[in-house]
Amino acid sequence: MTSLRHRNRSQILRHIILARETTRAKLGRLCDLSPASVTKLVGELIAEGLVRENGSVASRGGRPIALIGPRPEAAYAIGADVGERGVAVELFDLTLRRVDREFRGGREEESAATIAQDLREALAALRDRNPQAWTRLLGVGVGLPGLVETDPGGEQILYAQTLGWPPVPIDQLVSADVPVFAENGAKTQAKAELWFGAAHEVGHCLVALLGRGVGLGVIADGRLTHGYAGSAAEWGHTKIERGGRPCRCGGHGCIEAYAGSDAILKAWRDRGGVFDGTGWRAIGAFLEAAESDPAASRLRDDLVDTIGLGLANMVNLTNPRRIIIGGWVGLRLMERLAEPLERAIRAHSLPRPAAQFDLRPSTFGGDAVALGAAIMPVEAMIAAS
Repeated sequence: MTSLRHRNRSQILRHIILARETTRAKLGRLCDLSPASVTKLVGELIAEGLVRENGSVASRGGRPIALIGPRPEAAYAIGADVGERGVAVELFDLTLRRVDREFRGGREEESAATIAQDLREALAALRDRNPQAWTRLLGVGVGLPGLVETDPGGEQILYAQTLGWPPVPIDQLVSADVPVFAENGAKTQAKAELWFGAAHEVGHCLVALLGRGVGLGVIADGRLTHGYAGSAAEWGHTKIERGGRPCRCGGHGCIEAYAGSDAILKAWRDRGGVFDGTGWRAIGAFLEAAESDPAASRLRDDLVDTIGLGLANMVNLTNPRRIIIGGWVGLRLMERLAEPLERAIRAHSLPRPAAQFDLRPSTFGGDAVALGAAIMPVEAMIAAS
């Protein structure tokens, strides 16, 4: 297959998976290909079982127009959302709709070894429940809390200094008989938004993840930014106060030291807050208390201003068309505080770029990181098609 033909075929397949349902005419316009070329390439993909016709729609006076989509059972991908206290591992079909999922951990902060065990157990449980899917598994994608680099030999390594872990080769975390792809979790969230969510066809976006950690994916010209070695957009460890609060990374004054869930709850406890746990319910209790308790209210307003300041710095640096906020803390904040957050970002930004973005919550809620991770093996399959 010539390189041009290969590129056209990959482009066609990518657009079919992205659209989930399209027509040959639309594919021709998107890919700038002749009707004959599209018909031939789509025919090949149908013959190979990757694509199928899903009925038809009426045309204006002519023959019905066939609808083209990926064949869901043609291939599967795993996406894993690895947190500090456990994992959520999800199985997706070729339309990138979730088929099954498995959780492990979820109580106390875990070591690299226990996270690896969680992943093994979750993968085994999914395999046992979905044996037919396993015969068509493209690979495992993993969204991780830390920097993911690929060395010159192709080995991927996780640097999670905020968790106190030494550098961990990815093959020590995930062992599988299919390809494994790893990326920072904020970037896989951004990838999910870029493919199917609020960043699709927008071009320039900031996709923030607020949870125990704080991260960001930067999308420029429709592409996710990685930087020289993969660590671009470590926004959670940019500084907003010289000599400020100590951060888990070893620095001081990082955004995460103010806007990560542990930092929020510690500040509330120091002001007399009483709550159970350290997760979704605790943050919800804090936000509920802020409606009537003056100390919690002041802390909430400070938090909004801090996040607004941090994102405003990125607005001035990158000039996004859209800002998307996700992560479990981010989703809690967007439920109640979307308008104050937007005002704070605009107030701290230069007036011109401040007038050029809109603010949205993550499209996929808690599934965004795993979905974005599952896209990586699908991307590899498309590139090889």
